[in-house]
Amino acid sequence: MKVSAFDIKIGNLIEYQGKLWRILKKNHVKPGKGGAFVQLEMKEISNGTKRNDRFRSEDKIEKAHVEPRKMQYLYADGDQLVFMDSATYEQISIAADDLAAVAGFLLPNTDVQINFHNSDPIGVELPDNVVLEVVDTEGVIKGQTASGSNKPAEMETGIRVSVPTFINIGDRIRVNTETGEYVERAD
Repeated sequence: MKVSAFDIKIGNLIEYQGKLWRILKKNHVKPGKGGAFVQLEMKEISNGTKRNDRFRSEDKIEKAHVEPRKMQYLYADGDQLVFMDSATYEQISIAADDLAAVAGFLLPNTDVQINFHNSDPIGVELPDNVVLEVVDTEGVIKGQTASGSNKPAEMETGIRVSVPTFINIGDRIRVNTETGEYVERAD
């Protein structure tokens, strides 16, 4: 589906010059002379290269057709992560390197949305928050107040999160998957 460059939003996927690109930044520019244009910063999905391009208002861009599917993370198999389609029970494997940014939030049986383009998985959308167990953190220092100070903690998936001083090993906490920050203690 072709749309005006002005209708493209940050995060959209477009097909441009035979490749698939994600829009990272959009800047609408209206110079003193000449027509308005949109400056788009894009990142290619397959190899991660970035580029900036200008598009005039009359330019049409092909918006990529993306098929979202509800899936469940099952397990890691070597350097592959295995997911199951919640509707068809079909299993797919995705290279762990391709999902390095989100792998620290994946526990078995986590429900996710995987976006497909031409039957190829191109991205994983996690829930807003996940519950993880603290496996390593520093003890409380006597005299340290609980408010306003944090300490590093390692989660069961290997990621590190800054947590309040009252959090101990074995506690389960809610972590924001977008920012990687502590949200609250989960009971």
